[in-house]
Amino acid sequence: MREIVTIQVGGFANFIGSHFWNFQDELLGLAGDPNGDPIFKNQHLDMDVLYRTGETLQGIATYTPRLVSVNFQGSLGSMSSHGTLYDHNPPVPSHVVTWPGNVSTHLSEPHKKNLFLQSLYEEEQENLAPMDGINSGKNDCESEIQDKDIVESLENGVQFWTDFSKVHYHPQSLYELNGLWMDAQDFNNYGIGMDVFSEGLRGEEMNERLRFFVEECDHIQGIQFVVDDSGGFSSVAADFLENIADEYTNTPILLYTVRGPESYMNRRSRRQTMASDLHDAISFSRLSSFCKLIVPIGLPLLGRSKVSSYLCLEDEKPYHCSAVYAAALHSISLPFRMETLGPAMDSCYVSGAVDVYGLIQMLAGQARQNIVATLDAVMPAPSLTGKQVEQSLLGSLHPFTPEIAEDVEDLQEVESLTIHGAFGSGGYRASVSEVEDTVHAAYENATTKPLFSHLSVAHCPLPIPLPFPSIFGNLVGQHGELLGSPVMGGRPSRGSLDVHSIPMAARLRSTTAILPFLENRLGNLQRFGIARGASGTELLRSWGFAKDELEDTAERLSKMIMTLDPHSQSSSDSD
Repeated sequence: MREIVTIQVGGFANFIGSHFWNFQDELLGLAGDPNGDPIFKNQHLDMDVLYRTGETLQGIATYTPRLVSVNFQGSLGSMSSHGTLYDHNPPVPSHVVTWPGNVSTHLSEPHKKNLFLQSLYEEEQENLAPMDGINSGKNDCESEIQDKDIVESLENGVQFWTDFSKVHYHPQSLYELNGLWMDAQDFNNYGIGMDVFSEGLRGEEMNERLRFFVEECDHIQGIQFVVDDSGGFSSVAADFLENIADEYTNTPILLYTVRGPESYMNRRSRRQTMASDLHDAISFSRLSSFCKLIVPIGLPLLGRSKVSSYLCLEDEKPYHCSAVYAAALHSISLPFRMETLGPAMDSCYVSGAVDVYGLIQMLAGQARQNIVATLDAVMPAPSLTGKQVEQSLLGSLHPFTPEIAEDVEDLQEVESLTIHGAFGSGGYRASVSEVEDTVHAAYENATTKPLFSHLSVAHCPLPIPLPFPSIFGNLVGQHGELLGSPVMGGRPSRGSLDVHSIPMAARLRSTTAILPFLENRLGNLQRFGIARGASGTELLRSWGFAKDELEDTAERLSKMIMTLDPHSQSSSDSD
């Protein structure tokens, strides 16, 4: 067994995680559904890589994500921090023996379950006490109406990432940062979160939860770490990562730093923009120093980017944007859990399995350490032989990483490309070998191509679970096929009731296209934090950074730039 432990830190990271685990739960359900789509029957994905087996005190078998989720106290909505599988009713003392006076109790009203969570609860109760299927036609009709109500309520009412989560979590998975008496809007820079991990028992409690999952692994292949780095959670994650690097020295860490479009909307004044720029430089430099591979994700205007050619996204809704990023992370992680099959079976279902360590070594290329990779994806992926240029599969991949250069020719570029559920020219699901032949032919005829490209292919598409947002445009068909004309009489945005699965393509690249991203962070740190009379010096001092620490940070960024571009004139010295 080659297990992966997943860590999610911060609000947007947990929104992404909620969609990610919904995809996994949907795959598990479809694989076991006798009436389900046959394409999901032979997935040849080892879900034990991400999940653990266990049982409750009552002896009921459980199958839960190997996950540690960290967020604010109160961020779980109607869900208990102990999850939903285990009854946990802490004892409440009937009286206080050390106080002779009157005692009053103040309790806040718990958050009510929305329609979706209510439907999950009712379904579970029905499974516990099954009834004879009388009037099944009527029940099906009521269920269909209920599904429409559920989809509408989620579109208009998601507040917490748990509002649309269909997954059971282990009691060790959900960790709330108690005692932070501030709004998420105020927890908005690296400095404000610097002491959070070390205060009280938080750091030890988070380490204990991770240790619980790691120690039961037979042979852990890596840690998949997702952090919302737009505010104070980046420093919480950095301290957590530092502990992980010390305790699990030989365990590779694949770090995704994510942020939603709303985090870019808060930069109104010049001072706020400067503070954000300094935060970005400090956050990226420290986070990247504790992992082998870091992937920055999050466009300022996702809904207006080329990524959204066939999508209808509302940037102000984390529920929408996180779904797109989660789909890409699902695709990129497929090679880590592909089953290794014989040569005759590979061409039928999956091909190109690789573990976390192998991916990192591949992208590292010529001794590039602490690799910064870009993420590109297309959702949904066009057919292998799209007649229009903008519909060709490789040409439709667009960056999910911000501030990168386009159309860069990098002779040392290395990539890992994953394609699954792709359609062939006749509107049927293409075989694995057909996908491989098409991609290889495309690169042979290309004027520019990477130094090395690893291709992973799966026959199984991305399933669209019920709580997925209605973000597909009316040119997307039921199985994710791209239509020549809009769906007649359909809604402008389509969700899980209209689109049941989609083909996906995503890739990670080690490329010089990331240079503007790195140079912007180095330049802002020099201009606002290090140069003589810099306007951000006092702010950085209030965050706890002395001048020598800032110079070390700049030197680290400069080395990353020089590694990618040896001819770069970047230097940590200020002008």
